Amino acid sequence: MKKILLSVLKKIKIQIIIIFICVGLNIFLLTSLSKIIGIITDLLYNIQENKIIIYKYVFLLIVVSIFAMLLRVIWKYFLAVSTRIMEKKLKDKLFEHFIKIKLTNIQNIKNGEIMSYFVKDVGEIRRLMFKTLSQGTRIIYTLIIVMYSMKVINLKLTIATMCPIIITGVVTIILKKYVEISFKKSQHYFTKLSEYVQESTDAIRTTKAYSGETSQLKKFIKRNEILKKSNIKVDLYSTLLSTSVNICFGFCYGIAIIYGSRLVLENNITIGDFVAFIGYINLFYNPIYWIPSVISALKKAQISYHRLDNVFSLEEENLRLIDLNNEGGIHGDISIKNLSFNYPGNIDRVIDNISINIKEGQTLGIIGTIGSGKTTLMNLLLKLYPIPNGKIFIDGNDLNNIDLTELRNSISYITQDNFLFSTTIRENISLFKDDFSDEEIIESTKESMISNDISNMKNGIYTIIGERGIDLSGGQKQRVVISRAFLNKSNIVIFDDTFSALDNKTEKSLLENIKKLVKDKTCIIISNRISDVKDADNIIVLDNGKIIEQGTHTELLKNNGLYNNFYNQQSSQENSIFA
Repeated sequence: MKKILLSVLKKIKIQIIIIFICVGLNIFLLTSLSKIIGIITDLLYNIQENKIIIYKYVFLLIVVSIFAMLLRVIWKYFLAVSTRIMEKKLKDKLFEHFIKIKLTNIQNIKNGEIMSYFVKDVGEIRRLMFKTLSQGTRIIYTLIIVMYSMKVINLKLTIATMCPIIITGVVTIILKKYVEISFKKSQHYFTKLSEYVQESTDAIRTTKAYSGETSQLKKFIKRNEILKKSNIKVDLYSTLLSTSVNICFGFCYGIAIIYGSRLVLENNITIGDFVAFIGYINLFYNPIYWIPSVISALKKAQISYHRLDNVFSLEEENLRLIDLNNEGGIHGDISIKNLSFNYPGNIDRVIDNISINIKEGQTLGIIGTIGSGKTTLMNLLLKLYPIPNGKIFIDGNDLNNIDLTELRNSISYITQDNFLFSTTIRENISLFKDDFSDEEIIESTKESMISNDISNMKNGIYTIIGERGIDLSGGQKQRVVISRAFLNKSNIVIFDDTFSALDNKTEKSLLENIKKLVKDKTCIIISNRISDVKDADNIIVLDNGKIIEQGTHTELLKNNGLYNNFYNQQSSQENSIFA
């Protein structure tokens, strides 16, 4: 996180330098205004004699005021630009990191928590940057420039006026600890509420189907009430900080008037000096008021920084490994040797000592009970989870030595969840790649039997579908996803329970097209239907992560095992991909 933050700050260093220079000049000019007003005040004792000099100082007052205003506009502009650039860069880096994080590291992070990183935590870093450049710099310059000007007028008056600030500093140090503790709790409850809202909106159909709106609302109100109480504590301690500063300023003002008036009467300072000194105190008002705000922002940003640091410390996938320089890329010979696997944190094996050989151009059918490890096996083939060396080989090369980008570009994996993004149909099929023309994408929709449906839409392949494809039926979503396989000319094609939502008529035509697609390609079909796998070159039957049967359709029927039981249970005959 530290390196990322420094790299982002380097990109806006010019803007930061400009802000520092402009703020310093602005404070100097504001201090000069009080000094000029003091000089004019002393000159008013003899207006007639000093008329010309007074006019000159009034003109100087106007000029300085204009320059102070221009400098304020300049640094405010660069402040807004620099902080927004930093926010954008941090979000870019964070999103890039999330995309690259190993699946084992990210699968337990809930969506609501992820959103809090982007909205809450990055926002707190930006707010600290904003307050540091806007308020922190002015506090520093004010302490240096204004205190020096006050000391020039009278050192004892300056010391007496500044004493309440020391007391306020002690109070601030005490209260800031409570601000930090209360904000941590608030951050935690905000994350929990975000997670709940995310889950509730994702399950809105189920909630309505079972009339669960009332119970969902009660739970939301309860969690929101907890967050409210936590936020009230944050506001309370923040208010105490602000109040202590206001009291401090009142004492400063009172000491300056009482002691300053005495010094005037004793002729130790002039009326003009007294007026200028009061003006200097006015310049202190905002910086003193900002001190707890900056400290509060610092503590909040520290918490957010550590949260983001923990995220950025999660290990990323190494997308560039050994370059094998395969001519024509990956061909499709797959060999799995004594592979076992269990998910991190779980003792039970999902895959138990599996060995499989698939030659280029062959088709493997996988069937088995629910939770038998079928999809997990495909996730390992795509190296979505780490595996030991010497367990999976493609074209004779260890999977751990193959460039991940080349590996995944060589495999068309049509998953069972049919996930669609809230964007155009075109981008859902191309997966945001610019390598394909509209004609190629339209051709893929024809092959997947979805082109007629798309042509009836107002904007064709540029039609924007809702989140998770909510505007499409189950069958339409499946066919849009299947279009990806026709678009990507991969040598390995995997269908993971892909045809469950298709009607018989559509499926029959689609299966004929898929039969042409996988010709001379390595194909893996995962299905719960015998008809989808029966003509594969080899079929394996999984149960509890183990291969309990293996062979052709005819051989497996003779075994009278689990495969034969599946066959007997499925009364309806469906079209096979290779029938």
